[in-house]
Amino acid sequence: MCGISGTYGFGADTEDIARRMSGALAHRGPDGEGLFTDGAVSLAHRRLAIIDREHGAQPMTTADGRYTIVYNGETYNYLELRAELEELGHTFRTDSDTEVLLEAHAEWGTAAYDRFNGMFAFAIHDAETGTVTLARDHFGIKPLYYWVDPEAGEGDPRVLFGSEIRSLLAAKVFDAAPDDRAVYRYLKFRVQDDDSQTFFAGVRRLMAGELLEIRADGTEISTFTSLKEELREIAARPGRPYDDSVVEEYRERFQESVRMRLQSEVPVGTSLSGGLDSSAVAAVIARHLREQPDDEGYSAVGSRQNTFSAVFPQASNDEERYVDALLDDYRGQITAHKIQPRPEAFLEDVHDFVRTQEEPIISTGPYAQYAVMREASEHVTVLLDGQGADEMMAGYNPYFYVYLRQLRRQKRFTELAGEVVGSRDILRKLARTKFSGRTSVPIEALLNSGFVAEHSGEKVTSVQDDLKERLLEDTFRSSLPSLLRYEDKNTMRFSIEGRVPFVDKELLKFLFSLDESAIIHDGWNKRILRESMDGILPDMISKRRNKIGFTTPEGEWFRTIAPQLREIFASPSFAARPYFDAPSVLALFDDYIAHPENHGTLMFWRLLNVELWMRTFFDDADGAGRALGGSAETGAAPAVTPAAAAEAPVEEDEEPKSDYAPNPDKQLDLTSEADGHDWRRFPLQTSLVARGDDIEALVRGHVERFAAGLPADAVPAGAPWYFVISEKIVAIAQGRSWFTWEVRPRRAAKVLSRFVSRTPAGIGLGDPTTMELAIREVGLPRVLAASAAGAAGKLVRRKGLFYEVVGANVRAIDGPTPYSAFPSNVSAKLPPKDPDAVSARISAAIRGADIPAALRDSFVGTVVMDANDIGRNVLGSDVPTPATHLEATFADNPLGQGRQRTPLAILVDLGIASTR
Repeated sequence: MCGISGTYGFGADTEDIARRMSGALAHRGPDGEGLFTDGAVSLAHRRLAIIDREHGAQPMTTADGRYTIVYNGETYNYLELRAELEELGHTFRTDSDTEVLLEAHAEWGTAAYDRFNGMFAFAIHDAETGTVTLARDHFGIKPLYYWVDPEAGEGDPRVLFGSEIRSLLAAKVFDAAPDDRAVYRYLKFRVQDDDSQTFFAGVRRLMAGELLEIRADGTEISTFTSLKEELREIAARPGRPYDDSVVEEYRERFQESVRMRLQSEVPVGTSLSGGLDSSAVAAVIARHLREQPDDEGYSAVGSRQNTFSAVFPQASNDEERYVDALLDDYRGQITAHKIQPRPEAFLEDVHDFVRTQEEPIISTGPYAQYAVMREASEHVTVLLDGQGADEMMAGYNPYFYVYLRQLRRQKRFTELAGEVVGSRDILRKLARTKFSGRTSVPIEALLNSGFVAEHSGEKVTSVQDDLKERLLEDTFRSSLPSLLRYEDKNTMRFSIEGRVPFVDKELLKFLFSLDESAIIHDGWNKRILRESMDGILPDMISKRRNKIGFTTPEGEWFRTIAPQLREIFASPSFAARPYFDAPSVLALFDDYIAHPENHGTLMFWRLLNVELWMRTFFDDADGAGRALGGSAETGAAPAVTPAAAAEAPVEEDEEPKSDYAPNPDKQLDLTSEADGHDWRRFPLQTSLVARGDDIEALVRGHVERFAAGLPADAVPAGAPWYFVISEKIVAIAQGRSWFTWEVRPRRAAKVLSRFVSRTPAGIGLGDPTTMELAIREVGLPRVLAASAAGAAGKLVRRKGLFYEVVGANVRAIDGPTPYSAFPSNVSAKLPPKDPDAVSARISAAIRGADIPAALRDSFVGTVVMDANDIGRNVLGSDVPTPATHLEATFADNPLGQGRQRTPLAILVDLGIASTR
């Protein structure tokens, strides 16, 4: 028998997710509790929405006692399967689909699962073999999570599983910890739910169409369906020509899919956003109620269909006029419920909302659905909606670009031209977005450099030139899984069931058998759905060009609750996370508050969501109870402005670097290839420098500190020494450095920057912000001339012509480098003005400093140095030493390229190496 312990619970959750019972963890749901215990195996479940509610209680065991099932979901073709099983001699004690699944497994084993059409996650225990089999439906509509004990002995696997991650955590048999890879991929690529690893270390999810067998000798994952491969094969065949008969058949198939999902002994309603997809579901039901009010197939709806809509009056995404258009057409068949989610309510609900979702999500959009589900739970138990249509019928703008690339790849140029003309408004929108002037700050600049470096190898790719293949990718991996997850979490939170008529394998097979023109044609997506709804939906819905979707007006909300959100970014807990560069985030958010039109909110939401998720699931009990409150000592920090850019101290858990020690992975001493001398370089760590800071005072203080603690022989008596300062902090103090969002690149800067090669050591002019600074510094004609010279140089294999023409000042322009310390990671800067004069003033300050006379006498002067991992350049100095000799002393870049915060150095000439 398998050594299985812990939770085998499915269904909705309450505040007390699970509790110990008879040595096993029993799941608590809205219908009570269920528990099955057989030796080391424990299964618990109480079903939420059930067919044959009176007799379909779970766990359910076959008459011979061999198989036991716990099951979450519905199987819509269960009557057909039941008839087939009865012909094979099976008898049934109930009218439930649960028993049909159980008997199907008894008859066909795991081969039965591919026959099921519906949504399901279940576990079946075989008392004869001791095997437990877990399975998740073809599309992954119902979730199933599991944890395998990595320390369990061989031949004695220990597995927890459940429909909620919290039920696994409640077992308290492993320590909850975040999975850093999942967090990085979410922050960087906006992905979640696309592979088996959850955001919780060690907790995994079964993917769509997978099964997990738990046996005495271990566990094994496999797939029970070839649906994706079958869809690929169908797509590879010549598509069925598009005509009226195709439209009619699709309409009939879609209506049947809706009807199948109305099977229930509890009230059923519809989530109505005003978009094409949910409106189609609601309209099909309403039309049927009008034409066939006594049809038993629609009895769960009642005499009038209840619809539930989130509306946002006067907001940018308000859908109410579309909702009203449908209500006007079906006034006698629909009872409408309108919910108005507000940002103040969001703040009140956010802790429960984050806890409900269990893992970070793409935006605040699912909160609109959360609010709708809360209201719907007062009226119905089952809710149908339009999820899945976008992924199956190209509902998002990127699908147009994929289809255009496909036509180009296939050399179907006539069709390509027609689609370009038909999609011209969408292409114009893309162009407007591209040149909108919105700030584009790489997420790496807002993250901890070590965290970024650890996961820098992560990549996410998507299909770019095959429409149906892209639809498959998004249906099974990249898009729909996350939508299905948040829908399931929201519905189960309020003890209702969500059903999705578009997510039907037979409907999708039919769609894939058609030519792509059934999906996109003349710049219109969802063509077959639009035309099949002719006469059923109001024209203003079926012929909608723009898509908003079921979401919150996030931009307006963030502006309303900006002070509360800023408090999170300013909190000690946010700064202490291993993921974020808190000063950079705070600076960018302050600019968002000042100039919201320059920024989107999606990146801010991901940062916020991770922090709220960490507080909810990993912080101590007090912190977890205040998702927005932070720790008790949290207060609103002063705004980080470009004029006073965060003079942040060394982090509390970071040891300050000694003035007499090298940076990590660097050496104090170097033998110069230029003059044969040994040189000693002491990097000096500083606070961050801001615009307007007194550089001379800063240097004087650091030199005095260096001299006061100088170890014996660190600087030999009489050895000449120089003071080296990074040009970056000189430029920052002079006000010649700007946050990237302060620089508004003109179109020429955006275009020219694309032709510049970027290197790991510096972005150079390969960023629109730095190219804009170059144009401001020397003028557009000179930059254009230099660009022409650079292009000509490439033809004759001569490098550097661009900078020879444009000048040294432009060569020294620096752009944002994500690995650098704030604010350099989010800044672009011009070289310092008059660096020779700056050197002279610094030297005067050093000579007036409180340092030993011998040290003062051996001081040579100051050097302003631009150094990185691939090159060095003396920009200014007040010393006679050749620049090439000074540059050679920094050949290994001893000040570092990252976040060492050592922009100052004491450079000591130890003399010719052979004489020492």
